Amino acid sequence: MSTPEAAATAARPVRVRFSPSPTGIPHVGLIRTALYNWTFARHNKGTLVFRIEDTDASRDSEESYQALLDALRWLGLDWDEGPEVGGPYGPYRQSERRDTYADIAQRLLAADELYESYSSPEEVEARHKAAGRDPKLGYDNYDRDLTDEQLAAFRAEGRNAVLRLRMPDRDITFTDLVRGEITFPAGSIPDPVLVRGNGDPLYTLTNPVDDALMRISHVLRGEDLLSSTPRQIALYEALQRIGVTDFTPEFGHLPFVMGEGNKKLSKRDPQSNLFHHRDRGFLPEGLLNYLALLGWSISEDRDVFSLDEMVEAFDISRVSANPARFDQKKADAINSAHLRALAPDDFVGRVVPYLVKGGVLPAEPTEQQLAIVRAAAPLVQERLIVLSDAVGMMGFLFAGDDFAPEPESARKALGADAAPVLEAAINALDALPEWTAAGIEQALKDSVVDGLGIKPRKAFAPVRVAVTGRTVSPPLYESMELLGRAVSLQRLRNALG
Repeated sequence: MSTPEAAATAARPVRVRFSPSPTGIPHVGLIRTALYNWTFARHNKGTLVFRIEDTDASRDSEESYQALLDALRWLGLDWDEGPEVGGPYGPYRQSERRDTYADIAQRLLAADELYESYSSPEEVEARHKAAGRDPKLGYDNYDRDLTDEQLAAFRAEGRNAVLRLRMPDRDITFTDLVRGEITFPAGSIPDPVLVRGNGDPLYTLTNPVDDALMRISHVLRGEDLLSSTPRQIALYEALQRIGVTDFTPEFGHLPFVMGEGNKKLSKRDPQSNLFHHRDRGFLPEGLLNYLALLGWSISEDRDVFSLDEMVEAFDISRVSANPARFDQKKADAINSAHLRALAPDDFVGRVVPYLVKGGVLPAEPTEQQLAIVRAAAPLVQERLIVLSDAVGMMGFLFAGDDFAPEPESARKALGADAAPVLEAAINALDALPEWTAAGIEQALKDSVVDGLGIKPRKAFAPVRVAVTGRTVSPPLYESMELLGRAVSLQRLRNALG
């Protein structure tokens, strides 16, 4: 039977938040969290709040903040409230909300939900030792029952008090949207610090206060924050008692993203760096597709899907609680599938910046150069894993007088035994009446395969390397048609020489 509380939860508008700290380069695990929140909001026709948790001046930076904005824009993950968008619950940067935290901390203190705590870590440790307990047990809740005289004495000494939350003397149980029912036994969580002795609010205060004030209905976040949940639930209950909010959000803790060797994917691992994948030439839709699979799947027999399809199918209860390993080969394969699916003009538009960056094209390509890219696109699109692969695949078309085969490819294919092949190819191609891919193919087969009796794979390796510079290239005959008769023959003669 439905309870009044469950009915209220079902009727409440879905509001989720993505609330990163601007430190370092965006991590793929962080972006996976953003993706799940974005998708959950879109699936439920709810609201995504983008909030910046930047109260730690020693770690947070404007550069990292801009990198977060850049990352979300590149991926196409938009937000309904937050920086650059605004909204009814702003400001959306915690560094601009300090007065709010100070006010609520004082209200909680006045209601005896918080209390002043003066114990130093050394004093806590000494008390544990005196009682025969492990000195590393942590805070012992000693200060929660200090008398007015004791408090006055500490203040007279000039000590600064931290403000701690009174944890309830009962089990804290909640139903995790990913992991099911979780219980933290009474007494297992010491009273946490919410405000430092200098008055600075900690994450333990700011995060739940903002969620409460912004009416966040569901908190989807990383598994590493699971241990903080009972403290936050206790604070939500206190905030309800003083009238700041009237409900506690539902929680879902997303699985760890692992690297090699069953270790959590570290910021030191290149795969963790979102911009590493962008620089390689991942498509936003390819990377998002793969990140979605780090804990969720659209079906058992399907890995490649669009963002719209994910929104339609997403169900938070089907997210796995088990850690997900970042598999670069699988990520590459999924990106390659999205590359192959691009419309020709779309592919050209996306690949040109990588050709410019790789030095294949100038900063402002000519119309003639772009025409060559468009003509070559069908030859290379099926063969790329990431967009930057086009630099090696298409560079030979624009090399001009600077063209030279790759040394390793030349060593493999242009040795002394290549001379008869090159001579036969030059003679046959020089006599071609029309320079077409079909004519080139027939001439080479007649002169090299049939004429010299060499198997096709070996027969064309010297020609391929002489013309394209690599043992792996777009289709040979079509590449030579694009290069033209004069350039193709000149390269063959240079290789023979």
